[in-house]
Amino acid sequence: MPTSERRGGAPTTGDRRPPNIVFIMSDDHAAHAISAYGSRINATPNLDRLAAEGIRLDSAFCTNSICAPSRAAILTGEYNHRNGVTSLHDTLDADRWSFPKALQQAGYMTALIGKWHLGHGPGVDPAGFDVWRVLPGQGHYHNPVMLEAEGRVVERPGYVTDLITDDTIEFIERQVTTSPDQPFAVMCHHKAPHRSWEPSRRHAHLFEDETIPEPETFDDDLVGRAAVVQAARMRMMDLDPYLDLKAPVPEGLSLDEEISWRYQRYIKDYLRVVASIDDNVGRLLDVIEALGLAEDTIVVYTSDQGFFLGDHGMFDKRLMYEESLRMPFLLRYPRLVEPESACDDIVVNVDVAPTLLELCGVETPDHVQGRSFVDVLTGETPDDWPTSMYYRYWMHRDGAHLAPAHYGVRTKTHKLICYYNDPLEEVGAHGPVNPVEWELFDLVTDPYEVDNVIADPAYAEVRAELVAELARQQEAVGDEPYPRAEAALPTHGA
Repeated sequence: MPTSERRGGAPTTGDRRPPNIVFIMSDDHAAHAISAYGSRINATPNLDRLAAEGIRLDSAFCTNSICAPSRAAILTGEYNHRNGVTSLHDTLDADRWSFPKALQQAGYMTALIGKWHLGHGPGVDPAGFDVWRVLPGQGHYHNPVMLEAEGRVVERPGYVTDLITDDTIEFIERQVTTSPDQPFAVMCHHKAPHRSWEPSRRHAHLFEDETIPEPETFDDDLVGRAAVVQAARMRMMDLDPYLDLKAPVPEGLSLDEEISWRYQRYIKDYLRVVASIDDNVGRLLDVIEALGLAEDTIVVYTSDQGFFLGDHGMFDKRLMYEESLRMPFLLRYPRLVEPESACDDIVVNVDVAPTLLELCGVETPDHVQGRSFVDVLTGETPDDWPTSMYYRYWMHRDGAHLAPAHYGVRTKTHKLICYYNDPLEEVGAHGPVNPVEWELFDLVTDPYEVDNVIADPAYAEVRAELVAELARQQEAVGDEPYPRAEAALPTHGA
């Protein structure tokens, strides 16, 4: 992979050179499909190894549960109404500040390998990277074409997760050989486990003779939830037999039997592509250690959002429910982070940029909305650390899933969601405008979010506090509330 000419000198952190960064991000990998997070359905020994040697964040959340917006938030440290990427159809302006640009200007060699999904062509190709090799759009699982600067196209056989890891390893080894004193930051962005879950040959028969347990809420009928949630097309019966299940539905099944059959077909392929990610995380960790880089390298594993694994009878993401909202976030940095650490403080994807920059001794500009959580990583959470987070999904009734436009606030104990249900002329959003609906969940007594208590008089005080917190969050991040939202709150006891 060609490299560009370097600028500037590397920053320093005390008497040591700054750390390297290996930032591994998958696509749609739910935390509850990682055994370090207590998965009931999967074993991920290499991700567990990363957790055991570092810290596991248990309350890491995305601010918009869909690929391009979440990636833009991670890169820029800004919410989507600020960075301009609110939908899958938006591109990230190459002139916009990002943390890889800041690292590059500070003397780092930077690279992006794998999924980009934020536009291709003049003005939107990846910026801030000395080296990049990315998938066009979603890319393919098998024999993927990849793109480089100046319109170069790379074609080769193989499985996408292996190839992205091969290229990441090649970059690291070349950097160590040619510029051993220069720090590097490489973003290893996997396509997997994005739909349509096509496993590698070596994992094609994994789980073949097993029955994967169904989640606790698999039979959730969504009664009491917002009508627009009930209308979304993300149930097991919405999986495409050809694209998703790769087999015709057997004849003679009852409806319940077909739903269970569909789940088994879906979840096994999902876990098979996760197995390739886990294997390749192990390969990367082995290379980092073999090269003597472990002590001075920050290794992150995360995903751009969560995913429904049959939870509430659903697949996909988009909604503000826990399985979709939560991101896995594992970080190893032996010089700073104690092994086998875990933390339940709330962090969000816009916090990633200032955190990595602080760890590298690089200043974060004032316009960045995220906040560094370095103190959280060391067990010294500041007294004023946020106890709530803000979320917004813009793509009302997108063509495939009909997920509603909504925003909300999550605290450590409760969640309030406003389905404002208006496309607002946003790209990728569609009509019609639906009536505003609200949901409120008590995450302490109802962690699976099956009991919407928005109209329960026993929650009158909690509801008022959350409505006020939602308004405070929107003002703090500079987002506009929907003008008719609060007027649509139901009467208590109705």
